[in-house]
Amino acid sequence: MEKIDFVIIWVDGNDNEWQKEKAKYKPSDMLNSDTPVRYRDWDNLQYWFRGVEKFTPWVNKIHFVTWGHLPAWLDTSNPKLNIVNHRDYIPEKYLPTFSSHCIELNLHRIKGLSDRFVYFNDDMFILKPMGADEFFKNGMPCDTFGLNCIYFGHDSAGHFNGSNIEVINSEFQRQKRAIQKRDLCKWFSLKNGFRVNLKTAMLSLWEWFPGFHYDHLPSDFLKQTFEEVWDKYYDVLDKTCSDKFRQESNVNQWLMKYWQLCKGTYAVRPANTGNAFHVSEENFNEVCRAVYHQQYKLICINDTPRTVDFEHKKDVLNACFKKILPKKSGFEL
Repeated sequence: MEKIDFVIIWVDGNDNEWQKEKAKYKPSDMLNSDTPVRYRDWDNLQYWFRGVEKFTPWVNKIHFVTWGHLPAWLDTSNPKLNIVNHRDYIPEKYLPTFSSHCIELNLHRIKGLSDRFVYFNDDMFILKPMGADEFFKNGMPCDTFGLNCIYFGHDSAGHFNGSNIEVINSEFQRQKRAIQKRDLCKWFSLKNGFRVNLKTAMLSLWEWFPGFHYDHLPSDFLKQTFEEVWDKYYDVLDKTCSDKFRQESNVNQWLMKYWQLCKGTYAVRPANTGNAFHVSEENFNEVCRAVYHQQYKLICINDTPRTVDFEHKKDVLNACFKKILPKKSGFEL
C-alpha cells in the first residue's frame, strides 16, 4: 500500500509569546476574520488524535505543524508523530507568518512528507473507521466534483475563492469542454448527490468555471500538485505567502483541490462521507448529536462568532467526544 500521511496545523491562541509576536506585525486594517474566535481553543485536539488512532490506524505519519508551542499532554516520542515548526519548511522570506494560507501553501516542503497526504484543520475529526481507499483510490485523491457559484458574504472566503478561480480559468477555461467530456462520469456520478449534480448541470452551460463545490472537510492531496502550481503560478503564490496575515487578494489551499479536479487526478468519493457545521445557537444540538451518534465518517466543527456561552458548549461537545473516544491514544502522555 502506498504511504499516506496526515498533516494538521495547530495554533495555541493563548500563548503569550505568540500573541506578542503577532502584535508586532498586525496591521491596523486587518481583515475582520482575524478575531479571537479564529484562535479560541475548544480543548478537543486530543480527540482528533484518538480518532486517527482508532479509526485510521493505517496512517503512515502525522505531521503536526505548529508555530512552536505544543499541547502539554502530547507525547512527542510517538514514532508516528513528526513535530514541524514553521521555520522547518516555510521559506525564510515568508517568516514569521500568521496567515493560514502561507502555512498551507507550503505544506509540500515538509521534510519526509509522503507523496500522498491528507490535510486537516484542527476542527476536522474522524468519527468512524475509514479505509485508506476512502482517501486515495488507485493512487489518486478522493473528492466530490461539483460546480457552484462563489458566495461573497460578510467574513466569508469568497474573495479567496475568487482569486483561486481566476487562476483556474487562466489555466483551464479553454479546456473546460474537453475536461467535461473526459470526466463526465465523475462530474455526474450518483455519489455526488442530486443537489450537487443539479448545480453542475446548470453551471456546465457556462464556458468558464464559475466555482466549485466545497465541503470544508479534510483535503486529499498529491504533493506533485503543489509543486506543479508553484512552478506555473509562482508569482501568485509568492504574493500570497508574502502577506503576514490573510488578505482578500490571497489564494488558498483550495486552489490545489480545484487544480486536481480540473486535471482529473481524483477518484469520486460520496458527498455524504462527511459534513461541516458552522456552530451557532441554532445548530449546536445537531452538532452534538452528529458526534455522539457518529452520524458521519468525517466532520468539521467550525467555530463562529455566533457561538454564545462558549465555555458551556465546549464542555457539552467534549462530553460527546469522550463518549465515543474515552481512552487515551498513544499520542497522549
